[in-house]
Amino acid sequence: VIRSGIPNFCAVALALSDLGYKATGIRLDSGDLAYLSCEARKFFVAIENDFGVPGFGKTSITASNDLNEETLDALNKQGHEVDAFGIGTHLVTCFAQPALGCVFKLVEINDQPRIKLSEDVSKVSIPCKKRCFRLYGKEGYPLVDIMTGENEPSPKVGERILCRHPFNESKRAYVVPQRVEELLKCYWPGTSDKAKEDLLPLKDIRKRCMEQLEQMRPDHMRRLNPTPYKVSVSAKLYDFIHFLWLNEAPVGELQ
Repeated sequence: VIRSGIPNFCAVALALSDLGYKATGIRLDSGDLAYLSCEARKFFVAIENDFGVPGFGKTSITASNDLNEETLDALNKQGHEVDAFGIGTHLVTCFAQPALGCVFKLVEINDQPRIKLSEDVSKVSIPCKKRCFRLYGKEGYPLVDIMTGENEPSPKVGERILCRHPFNESKRAYVVPQRVEELLKCYWPGTSDKAKEDLLPLKDIRKRCMEQLEQMRPDHMRRLNPTPYKVSVSAKLYDFIHFLWLNEAPVGELQ
C-alpha cells in the first residue's frame, strides 16, 4: 500500500488532473486500516502542497475487509482517516451461516502471468493458467487437491507426487494417489479454441456437491475443530510463484 499502491494512485491522479479529471479516492482492503489510512492522508496532503493541487489532501479513503461493529469501534479508538466504510458480508449474512469469500483474480493476460501482491499473504494470488486435481488415498477419501501449471503432466495413479503449500516452504508432503480426478473444467472458453462443456442444471450441481461432501473424511466434516482440507501446488508451480513474487514485490528501504 505505502510503497507502491499510494504512489501509483497519486501518479495516475496527477495525470488525470492535468487532463481536467478528478480522481475520486482509494479503497483499503487489507492490512492495518488505521495506520494505512493515516499514512495515505499524509501522502495526499504532501501531494497537494508539493504539486499545488487544491483539495487533493481531502481525497476520499474507503476501508473494507470483513468489517463489523468491533472493528469499527477499534478503529475509532485508534484514530483513523477513513471517510467511508464498505460493510458487506456482516451486513447481509448470518454469522452462524457465514458467506464463502470468493473473488476472481486476473492470473494471465496476453500469455503473460500476473500475480496480485498483498501485505496479507492469504490474499496473494497464484499466477498463470492452471489445472487442478483431487488425489484419493487407499481408503477412498480425498487426501489433497493439487494445482499444476497448464502444461505440466497430469498426476498419475501410483506415482509419488510432491505437494507443496503455496506460500509456506516447510509444509510439503509426498502423495501416492490411488485415484486421480481432474476438477477444473471449461464452461466458458472466451476466445480460445479450448473445448467447452455444457453447464449442468442447478439440481445436478447441488447433487454433485452433496456427493463430494459425503466422500470427505469424517474429521474434515466435524463441526468442532475440523481438520483443514489441504490444497497444494506442484513443485514447479511453487518455484514459479516465488520467482514472480520476488521479482514483482517492491523492496523497502529503512532510514
